[in-house]
Amino acid sequence: MLINFFRSIILYIIVLIVMRLMGKREIGQLQPFELAIAIMIADLASIPMSDTGIPLSNGIVPILGLLVMHLLISLINLKSIRAREIICGKPRILIYRGKIQKDALIKERFTINELEERIRSQNISSLGDVEYAILETSGQISVIPKPNKRNTTPEDFNIMPDYEGIPYDLVIDGRIMSENLKKIGKNYVWLKKQVNKFNYNPEDALIVTYDGKGHIFCQKKEK
Repeated sequence: MLINFFRSIILYIIVLIVMRLMGKREIGQLQPFELAIAIMIADLASIPMSDTGIPLSNGIVPILGLLVMHLLISLINLKSIRAREIICGKPRILIYRGKIQKDALIKERFTINELEERIRSQNISSLGDVEYAILETSGQISVIPKPNKRNTTPEDFNIMPDYEGIPYDLVIDGRIMSENLKKIGKNYVWLKKQVNKFNYNPEDALIVTYDGKGHIFCQKKEK
């Protein structure tokens, strides 16, 4: 049993490394060839994990082979548009200028109900509010609402908002993020002074963030 335990840990580490090398896509955004490789990796890892009579190399070598295959296909996709269309397919327009493309739905084996469900997931309640709906190669649907149904932006009113930048975590669970302090040109003395305004020290904070406008958010750790 102890052997199975350590074999599982080794295989888990190998699979984790391989999946990290494959990239950072979410599962719902995997291309078909990536999903196939992910399923095969899981299957290959489970065999030597459960059967101690099978050498670990019987699982590790094929997994590394799939990693090489993935990197090769990804490189081909980067170099050739034609190969990309063959391997990943092409986006298909399901709604064009507000009109549902029935032929496209049939080719993609999509029902009207499924289309409505995907549209609602984009916070659009009615098909009548959609100008374009595009089925991407990952299986996700991109929706472009009709002009009169789109959310207004500052540009619509000729307003130029102030630059906001990105927020930086300065403290996480009492740990000082020194690298982020350097990025904003501050130091621990400045951080301590800011947090002391909330009547506690940085080490006592659950989270401290600093945004592009200079605003600080703090929350103290619960004892």
